[in-house]
Amino acid sequence: MDMKHVSNLKFLIAVTLCASIVSCNRSSNSGNVDTATGWKINDKQGGFQYNTQFKEQETPPGTAFIEGGTFTMGKVGDDPMHDWNNTPNQQHIQSFYMDETEITNLNYLYYLDYLKSVYPPDNPDFALIYKGALPDTLVWRNRLGYNEMMTENYLRHPGYANYPVVGVSWIQAVEYANWRSNRVAELSLQEAGYIKRDAQYTDLNAESTFDVDTYINAPTETYGGNSEVLEGGKRRQQTDADGNPVNIYANRESGAIPVKYRLPTEAEWEYAALGMSELRSFNVYRGRKKYPWDGQYTRSGKRVNRGDQMANFKQGKGDYGGIAGWSDDGADITAEVKTYSPNDYGLYDMAGNVAEWVADVYRPIVDDEFNDFNYYRGNVYTKNAINEDGTVKIVTADEIVYDTLSNGKIVARDLPGEIARVPVDEEETYLRTNFSKSDNINFRDGDKRSSRYYRENFDETEGGAAKKNTTSKMYNSPKHRVETDSAEGKLIREYDKSNSRTSLINDEVRVYKGGSWRDRAYWIDPAQRRYFPQDMATDYIGFRCAVSRVGSKSQKGGKRRN
Repeated sequence: MDMKHVSNLKFLIAVTLCASIVSCNRSSNSGNVDTATGWKINDKQGGFQYNTQFKEQETPPGTAFIEGGTFTMGKVGDDPMHDWNNTPNQQHIQSFYMDETEITNLNYLYYLDYLKSVYPPDNPDFALIYKGALPDTLVWRNRLGYNEMMTENYLRHPGYANYPVVGVSWIQAVEYANWRSNRVAELSLQEAGYIKRDAQYTDLNAESTFDVDTYINAPTETYGGNSEVLEGGKRRQQTDADGNPVNIYANRESGAIPVKYRLPTEAEWEYAALGMSELRSFNVYRGRKKYPWDGQYTRSGKRVNRGDQMANFKQGKGDYGGIAGWSDDGADITAEVKTYSPNDYGLYDMAGNVAEWVADVYRPIVDDEFNDFNYYRGNVYTKNAINEDGTVKIVTADEIVYDTLSNGKIVARDLPGEIARVPVDEEETYLRTNFSKSDNINFRDGDKRSSRYYRENFDETEGGAAKKNTTSKMYNSPKHRVETDSAEGKLIREYDKSNSRTSLINDEVRVYKGGSWRDRAYWIDPAQRRYFPQDMATDYIGFRCAVSRVGSKSQKGGKRRN
């Protein structure tokens, strides 16, 4: 080989080594460099905030991680009730988090005390906010039973502090989840240095509250625009490597704003209740797991506690707990949370104790033919209301809108400091293939396209006049009217006395799952499903919250097979 070739070879090696070094340097700092352009991320000119060091979503307070997967939703066994409303179908659920226990009386009392302090009930402008959140303690009354002790004490007495809250409607449960989302996000932003510490104690009133959606869309309007709170965090005093002030407002890209709490969907609840975290046998995979624990019986087969009941349920007529001192399940009404062993996901009382609200609107079928991924019926898409100047509309204390429910109760639609919401319109739906309107509750089950025999119905009104009712006859349920007399402020109730009604199912009934202290063993099967009006409450339905998982399906980066 001549010297010219040797020289060229040395040059190529040098270039290759240099390129490798540059590549290594770039890859080592790839978290701070845009891989598509090579530009620096989070530089002082851009002003953007991207969390390039994000590792994994933290487990939200009070919850357990539920790794998603496929399962057979519904009941594979016999259906002696002949409901045919839980026929088996294969579903896939994304990973999420769920409360380890039902929301307790103490949890809910803290929520009530917060509302009372921020929106004083003795103020006529706010009296209905606190009242609308109160559980219905009269659900304990029975015309042929003495239950006044529970009516007076169950919610507030410390002896029941860690018992599941009841008397809460679906609407109230949703409002609690929204409130909880705000409180957890508020604390997270304080700890990250974006908000003044302990602002919820020192700078809080009806005109100065924290709402996570408001903070994301209009951060300067949070806390009523109180700059002392918004700019009082430790980040105000921090600077970057070049000495420039750090951005004092968090955004979604920062990773500092937690994912919201909500009610779990029916599919999520059933999947979590089955507790299929270990390797699944064929029978388990095909939906033959009957309870949250292993086995086909309600009593433990383990030597240490053989014969003990695994859940709190009604064992027979007149038997709510067993014989005192022997074969007793430890409770006659509800039991303290964590009384019984958890399932494999670490969730307590997914069978018995209290049944639980889930997010779904009830329909007799689960439409797995249209969707078998994160199934949920009840989507109503909304967007932020916008002012004429293009800013988001923030609800003020004198703009609170109240809704009168079918049972006459009054609840606040929005609280001060929240962003007003309106239905999506043609701007969002035009030429879309995945949705065409705001309210999708009746999609493929109750709307014009879903009813083979759809026709316009006519209801007889007073005076003999026919009034067109364009709802499908499939769910021709009673329509009671409740309105407020504008002159006297009294409620006017009109019961629907029509003889043409054929169903109790409508768009305001929600699914509840899990069985309760009042139910026989048949109902504690996680596959069972029932429905109840969303604005009413009972002494046997409670709730727990869920949080969606962002990022990887599994914790710690997941388990991958090579």
